Amino acid sequence: MSSRRNFIKESALAGVGMVVAPRVSKASLIGTSDSKLNVGLIGVGLRGTNHLNNLLLRDDVNIAAICDIDDSRIQLNLDAIDKKDHPKPKVFGEDEHDYRNLLALPEVDAVVIATPWLWHTRMAKDSLLAGKYTGLEVSAANTLEECWDLVNAHEESGAHLMLMENVNYRRDVLAVLNMVRQNVFGDLIHLRCGYQHDLRGVLFNDGKTAYGEGVEFGEKGISESSWRTQHSLLRNGDFYPTHGVGPIAAMTDINRGNRFVSMTSHATKAVGFQNYIVSQGGKEHPNADLNWKQGDVITSTIDTASGETIIITHDCNLPRPYSLGFRVQGANGLWEVDGNRMYIEGQSEPHRWDEADAWLKKYDHPLWKKYGEYAQDAGHGGMDFFVMNAFVESVKQNVAPPIDVYDAAAWSAITPLSELSIANNGEPQDFPDFTRGNWVKREQYDWIKETY
Repeated sequence: MSSRRNFIKESALAGVGMVVAPRVSKASLIGTSDSKLNVGLIGVGLRGTNHLNNLLLRDDVNIAAICDIDDSRIQLNLDAIDKKDHPKPKVFGEDEHDYRNLLALPEVDAVVIATPWLWHTRMAKDSLLAGKYTGLEVSAANTLEECWDLVNAHEESGAHLMLMENVNYRRDVLAVLNMVRQNVFGDLIHLRCGYQHDLRGVLFNDGKTAYGEGVEFGEKGISESSWRTQHSLLRNGDFYPTHGVGPIAAMTDINRGNRFVSMTSHATKAVGFQNYIVSQGGKEHPNADLNWKQGDVITSTIDTASGETIIITHDCNLPRPYSLGFRVQGANGLWEVDGNRMYIEGQSEPHRWDEADAWLKKYDHPLWKKYGEYAQDAGHGGMDFFVMNAFVESVKQNVAPPIDVYDAAAWSAITPLSELSIANNGEPQDFPDFTRGNWVKREQYDWIKETY
């Protein structure tokens, strides 16, 4: 009998409660579980290592296998596992397809994939068809065909996929979601979000220069600069929408009584990367003459079936402070993350903003109130604890995760649809219905009620 069956049996006895994580048991948090979930990791670069370190904090998880084609990353992770006195996992990485041998291991219950974007869908599809509960880093897919591949693999295999979108678990985001569920803003009308993050120092780095000083990428780059930058050279669209749209999709019940209907996108000219390369490497640097295709600012507007509009902004190629640009506006008031401000009609002074802190504290999500102390060292301000805990608990109960394959497909579809719209002068693009009509009856997750 596999360990998965033991976990399912224990979960059935305990009962299932749907919150941000389907059920957060105290035993799993403090490590009193007698059985262990066997997890394999495909890709142990910077993000994969972060996932591994969070899994090593749990006494109910065993790292059964790791896979990466970079020997130095394998050794770094083996050292981390050894320091925690965990058994040595099986190692894969002979070539780019050795991950399939990891997936063939019968003892592996679940897989976490944190590889370059172009591998996400093919690895996740293989994992699902191998019957593994799959955790997939963002974004899930690059094309509409890949979005459908994920949905079809899930429906064919019956195995679940969770998109590891950690921003859905950010403390202020969950507090605002709590306010939405309690109708503080009234009917939602208009929402904004995005990924606004100066990534020039990440996208150009050869490993020999300090952050913000490199101008190399591709074969001469390291980490994300070795693969991510190439997308901006060849494609024009919003390649990284889920950090922003994930929380907004949860607030507007996308795929659960509501859905994305259509989208238009527009791109500015592209000057940010060239200016950066010239400033750091000079006009004579070979990369200074490249013709970058991705516009510096991509703006997309989505219409939903329930009548909300959502504006998504991608802004990573220019100098700017970090912001996900959240704005949640309803008939009775709104929250804006930039400026940390809130306005609720009848409770705020007319025509004047409140500082948001008091509101966010008042509506702090039950998960953060109860488990915030466990999240302190998990990374990204604690978000990584909650997203990994949701994944592990979903696997143990063998239930659909809070961010499932239909969410992964709908949110990731923003990328190819933005490319199509931009290429056709902002022409509206229809969203596929990845639920095949079931969005009208899929139940909303109860993100608020505690049922521990």
